[in-house]
Amino acid sequence: QYDQPTDSVSPGVPSWLPPLHEDATRLDLAEWLMQPSHPLTARVTVNRFWQMLFGRGLVTTAADFGARGSLPTHPALLDWLATTFVESGFDTKALLKTMVMSATYRQSSRATPDLLTLDPQNAFLARGPRFRLQAEFIRDQALAVSGLLVRRLGGPSVRPYQPPGLWKEVSHYGSTPATAQTFAQDHGEKLYRRSLYTYWKRTAPPPGMMVFDAPTREVCTVQRENTNTPLQALVLLNDPQFVEASIAFAARLLNTVPETERITYAFEAVTGREPDKEDRQRLESRLAEEIRVFEADPARARAFLSVGASSPSLSEDLAAHAAWTVVASLLFNLSETITRN
Repeated sequence: QYDQPTDSVSPGVPSWLPPLHEDATRLDLAEWLMQPSHPLTARVTVNRFWQMLFGRGLVTTAADFGARGSLPTHPALLDWLATTFVESGFDTKALLKTMVMSATYRQSSRATPDLLTLDPQNAFLARGPRFRLQAEFIRDQALAVSGLLVRRLGGPSVRPYQPPGLWKEVSHYGSTPATAQTFAQDHGEKLYRRSLYTYWKRTAPPPGMMVFDAPTREVCTVQRENTNTPLQALVLLNDPQFVEASIAFAARLLNTVPETERITYAFEAVTGREPDKEDRQRLESRLAEEIRVFEADPARARAFLSVGASSPSLSEDLAAHAAWTVVASLLFNLSETITRN
């Protein structure tokens, strides 16, 4: 009970770890954690980055490196990465570069019968990893491809689009930002900052990110869940942020890319590969169909292109702009666009 204290507890570290001196401060604790001889810091950190890039860590129990945790699948690799990380002065950029430029990371994720027999769970990385991108990455990717993403670093939290009235439905009365019932949407470049800067209210987190399994932040989350639901496709098709990104990307295609190269450019910009013959035929067919639809209903095209606050320079041919917006939206919704292959 809080009103019945027992033994006195002072700042320190677990007794089975190297001790700190009696007058240690938080700075001493930080230095203790980061000293090169520390047995866990570099190994745990390297494993977390590996998990982020490959979908699972070299130690699958990323939150437990103790006796109850799993053994590393590649112990020598884990030790080498940790040692190199320490020797580099904990240079995370160098660590990530080493991982993403490796042949292991760059191999195809295609699962052949032989590879499935050899390594069914891909624990030993017989093939490349395949998993859906995190919620923040999906949003940032669409903004980056469209040219809307504001790449400036630092600054306060921002409030991009949210469904109207959401906070009022779930929030208590209050006057502080954490308890306010009214969501005050930002404008201008604040709508297009990286998702890292999105204001997070734990009682009403951004729904577009929650659909893609972003953690609620009520507790620490070491490994995110990975679900597939129809809501995810609906967000990519209808969320104002993604519709606006599609409009801006279409404007970019119409204004800067020759007509004969647009399909190839758009597909490669979004998916990272060139379209094959079937891809091209499907997109060309859909584009022609959408042009006919919007030419027959100019008001619909104008209303469609009015979504969002960025006001891109619209093409004189509204039907073509709206049709290319549909194509861009289709590309943003492809499985290979939001999946690490």
